[in-house]
Amino acid sequence: MENTKVNAICGVCPGGCAIEAEVKDGVLVDVKPNKEAPFGTMCIRGKAAAEIVYSKDRINKPLIRIGKRGEGKFREAEWDEALDYVTDKMKELKNKYGAESIISHSGRGVFEQSFSEIDNVLGTKFLWEFGSPNVSSVGSLCYQSFGVFAPMTTYGLMGYNIEPEYENTNLIVIWGANPVTDSPPFSFHQIMKAKEQGKKIIVIDHMKSDIAKRADEWIPIRSGTDGALALGVINVIIQEKLYDKEFIEKWTVGFKELKEYVTKFTPEEVERITKVPKDRVVSLAREIATANHATLRTYTGLEYTNSGVQNIRAVYILWALSGNIDVPGGIYFKPQSVIKKDIKKPSHVKAIGASEYPVFYDLTDDAQFMEFPKAVLDSNPYKIRGLLNIGSSILTSYPQPNIYEKAFKELDLMVVIDRFMTKDALFADVVLPATTHFEIDSYQRYPGYARLRRKVIEPVGQARNDMLILGELANRLGFGHLYPQTEEEIIEKAFSGNPELLKKLRESEDGVEVPIPECKYKKYESGLLRGDGKAGFPTKSGKLEIYSEYLESYGYDPLPKYIEPIESPLKSTDIFKDYPLILNTGARIHSTFRSQHLNIPSLLKLQEKPLALMNPEDAVRRRIENGDRIKVKTKRGEVYFYADVSDKVLPGTVEVNQGGGSPIQVDEWKEGNVNYLTDLKNRDNISGFPVLKALLCEIAKA
Repeated sequence: MENTKVNAICGVCPGGCAIEAEVKDGVLVDVKPNKEAPFGTMCIRGKAAAEIVYSKDRINKPLIRIGKRGEGKFREAEWDEALDYVTDKMKELKNKYGAESIISHSGRGVFEQSFSEIDNVLGTKFLWEFGSPNVSSVGSLCYQSFGVFAPMTTYGLMGYNIEPEYENTNLIVIWGANPVTDSPPFSFHQIMKAKEQGKKIIVIDHMKSDIAKRADEWIPIRSGTDGALALGVINVIIQEKLYDKEFIEKWTVGFKELKEYVTKFTPEEVERITKVPKDRVVSLAREIATANHATLRTYTGLEYTNSGVQNIRAVYILWALSGNIDVPGGIYFKPQSVIKKDIKKPSHVKAIGASEYPVFYDLTDDAQFMEFPKAVLDSNPYKIRGLLNIGSSILTSYPQPNIYEKAFKELDLMVVIDRFMTKDALFADVVLPATTHFEIDSYQRYPGYARLRRKVIEPVGQARNDMLILGELANRLGFGHLYPQTEEEIIEKAFSGNPELLKKLRESEDGVEVPIPECKYKKYESGLLRGDGKAGFPTKSGKLEIYSEYLESYGYDPLPKYIEPIESPLKSTDIFKDYPLILNTGARIHSTFRSQHLNIPSLLKLQEKPLALMNPEDAVRRRIENGDRIKVKTKRGEVYFYADVSDKVLPGTVEVNQGGGSPIQVDEWKEGNVNYLTDLKNRDNISGFPVLKALLCEIAKA
C-alpha cells in the first residue's frame, strides 16, 4: 500500500504548526512542514513526532497501583474500572472532608486549545463544578508574572494583548527572552527579518543566549537585577527630560512618586548592582527614548527572582515613559475580549494560597500550588487529600521535589492523566493514558487564521482525548451535561459563537482566514481599550498606573521597587563565602519542551547529558575541564551535571539545564534534577513564584 500524505497540525508544543503527515497502513511514518500553508514551519521536536507517538514509554492502558506510592507497581485495568475507582474515591473524600480537599494541577503536557484556551475553563477548572476552588497549574511558577500580574497592575491589560511591533520599529530590545528557543519560534523569524531590514537589536541577558549571538549588541547583566537597570534607565530619561511629558501628565498616575524613588538609581549605583557599565546605562536610556520608536520583546526570564513582578512592571513603565506604547514600532495593544465562563468558582471557601498571595488568587482564580506541601503536611489552611494531575510533571518543575514527594505519599487519592510515565505518575493510585495530537480531531486558532485538526491515526493502545476523559469523570460526578462527550462536540462548542466560520472550516482542508480588527494606535485616546468605551486604560483609575493602588490595597508596594535577591553576593555575604557562584536555572534547550522528550532517541542525541555552563575562569580555578562530571551544590542539596566550559556565561555565574529527573530518561538526565538545588521558601512575594535564578552555589569535580 502506498504512503498517504495528510495535512495536519503539530502538537509537540502549543504553536500548532501546519505540517504534512505521511501515513502507511494506519501508521505515522514521517512529518514535514507544510510550507504552502500559513504557520507552516517545523522545529526539531516536531520532526521527531513519529518517535514520540510510538515511544516504548507511552502509557497504553489505564493503570491501578498495587505497590507503595512511588514504587511504580501497577496492574492494567479497563477504563470503566479505573474511572469508577477515581470518582468513587472523589465522592468519598467530598462527603468526609469537603470538595476543597481535592486539588487539580494541569501542565504543559496538554497543548490542546480545547483544554487550555483562556475562554474555555472546562479543562483547567474542572474541579470548580465538583465544588472545589482548588484548581492550579504550572502557572504557579511560570508565565503569570509576565503575562498577568505585571501588565494588569500597570496597563490593565493581559500579556497576550501586548505585542512587539517589529515592522515599523527602529530598535528591538530583547530583555529576559530567547526567541530562538520559543515554542514555536515565530517571533524569532520576525526578528531576523527585521534585522535584515537594518533594525538594530539589543539583547539584555545574564548569559550570551542564542539570540544574543545574533544581536547587534549583548548587554550582560548580573541575574536578578533587571529591575535596578530599568529604574536606572528611567532615572536617566527623567533627568535628561527625554520622557513623553504630555502622555505622562494626561494618562498616568504616580510619576511624581516614581521620579523621587528612582533618584537613588544613579548610573554609578546601577553599575554597582547590575555590573552594566554606567556609560552604557546612560546611552541605553538615550537610545530607547530617541529611537523613534523602540519595541520590546520580553518573556518569563525576568520572573524568577525576589522582585519578578515589580521588575517587569519597571520595564513596562520604562516603555510608557519613553513614548513607546501603542505607537507604530513600539509595543502594540490589542483590545481585550470579554471572557465568559461556563462554570463558576465555588465561593464557600477560598483556594490554598489565597491568603498568602491575594493578587495571584484575585487575578487568576487559581490555587497557588507552591502552597500544596503545606496544605497536605500541615493542614494549612486546611488539609488537601486528593490530587488530579493533568499533563504535568510536578517533581521535575517545583523546588525541592523531596518535599513534594513526601506530600504525595500522604494523599488519599492521586490521579494522573498523561501520555508518559512521569515521576509524578509513580505515586498515583490511577494513571489514565491520553492521546497525542495526531490521534484526535480538534482545532487550532492563530492570529488571523483558524483550522481544524483532523485525526491522522487511531489512538495508540487505549489512549483517550484528555477532554473526553474529563467528560467521562464529569458524567460519573453528576455534571456531565456541561462537558462535550465527543470530539465533534468539542469543536462545535469552540465555534458556537461563529457557526459560519465552523462551516467554512469543515469545507476547507488548510484552514480559513479570520478577520483581524483594523490596526489603530493610541487606543487609550479613543476608548478602544476599555469595555465601557471611555478614553483611558482599563484600570481602576482609568490611567496607566505607575503607582498601583491595586497592589497597595493588598499590602504590596505600589511602585515598581527593586529588591536585591535574597541569595546574592551583595546581600548574603555569609552564604557567599561557601557558595561563591551565582546559579541560574530554567532556560530552555532546543531538544526538549520542559522535561518532555528526553527519552526520545533522536532528540536525546542533540544533548545526551544535563549541562552546567560555567566560565573558563571559574573552571580553571576548580581544575574542571569541558565534559567533566561535576557536582553542583547549594544549601538545599547537590546534583550531578556535566561541565560546559564557555564564555556564554559571565565569570562567577553558572547556568544549569532544567528538565531532568524523570524515570523514563537516561541515567545522566535522571539524576540531573536541578530542583533539588532550588528553594521552596525563597519566592517573589506578589506571585509566590520560586526564585529559580540568582541563587548561590558551588561546583566541584565529581
